Amino acid sequence: MRLAYDIVDVFTDRPFAGNQLAVVHGGGDLTTAQCQQIAREFNFSETTFPVPQSDDAYAVRIFTPGSEIPFAGHPTLGTAWVLRSQGRLSGESATQHCGAGEVGVRFSGDRTVELSARPRDSVGHDGRFVARLLADLGLFPSDLDGPVWVAGCGLTFAYVPVADDALGRVHVPPRALSEYDDQPDVRDPMDGVDVYSVARSGDDLAVHARVFVPGLSVPEDPATGAAAAGLGIALVETGRLAGGGSYTIRQGLEMGRPSTLHGRVDVDADGRPVLCHVAGEVQTVARGEIEVPAP
Repeated sequence: MRLAYDIVDVFTDRPFAGNQLAVVHGGGDLTTAQCQQIAREFNFSETTFPVPQSDDAYAVRIFTPGSEIPFAGHPTLGTAWVLRSQGRLSGESATQHCGAGEVGVRFSGDRTVELSARPRDSVGHDGRFVARLLADLGLFPSDLDGPVWVAGCGLTFAYVPVADDALGRVHVPPRALSEYDDQPDVRDPMDGVDVYSVARSGDDLAVHARVFVPGLSVPEDPATGAAAAGLGIALVETGRLAGGGSYTIRQGLEMGRPSTLHGRVDVDADGRPVLCHVAGEVQTVARGEIEVPAP
C-alpha cells in the first residue's frame, strides 16, 4: 500500500528554511509501529498522520523519529495548512484533536496559521537544578539573565534566559530533563530546553532562541511552536511581559534554517497567563507517495 504525503517548511517565508514537516494522508488505520517507521524514514523532527473529521476538525497523531508525542507546534500549523490547501478544511478556523486534547487553529491569508493553547504547567526553579542545567549547556552562572522557568501548553520546556552572546556557546545537553533526579516535577515526553535572550523592539519583545530535545532524537530544533507557546508563560511569570502581549522569536539561525515565530499571550485580571498563541507561515516543498511498511 502506498500513501500520499506532503512536505512543508513551517515558520518561514521561503522554502528550505524553517522546520521541515511530513504530512502523511490516509493513515488512520496504521499501527503505531508503522507510523514510527515512516517517521524514522523521513527523519524530520516530526511527521504527522491526520484524519479529517469534518470541514472544521481533524484528528492527528504526531511522531518524532524516536517516539509519538501528544502535541507540537510546527506540526499543528503545517498539518492544518496542508489540509486546508487541499480543501479538507474549509473555514477560517478549525479544531485539532491530538494527544494533548483540543487545539484551536486559525488561518490568515494564504500561508499564515495560528494555534491557540491553554497553559498547563508553570513553576520557577533555582539552586542545584539550574547549576547542573547550565553546566550541561556549557554555560556559566554569569551567563544567566533571569530566573529559569518550567512551563508548557501540552509539552513542557525548561526556559533558560541568557545574555545574547552566550547563545553561540550553548551546546546540546547530554541528558534529558527527566534524568535530573533532584527535580521530580520535570517529567515530560518532550524533555526540551529553550535557551533564549530577550531585547525589546517596538511593542513586541524580540527573542533569539535555541531549543534542544536530546531525549527524542531531535538534538536541536530549528523552529519549535510548542516551546514558543510555553515561552509566553515564562515571559509573563518572570516579568518580561507582565500584563501579556506579543513577542517575535528568531530560531534556527545557528542551524542554517532561519525561522520566525510570532507569539502572543493573554492574561486574566490577576495577570496570570490563560491562553497562548503562536503563528507562522507555511511553505510547500514537495509531494509524493510512500510505501507503507508491513505491520
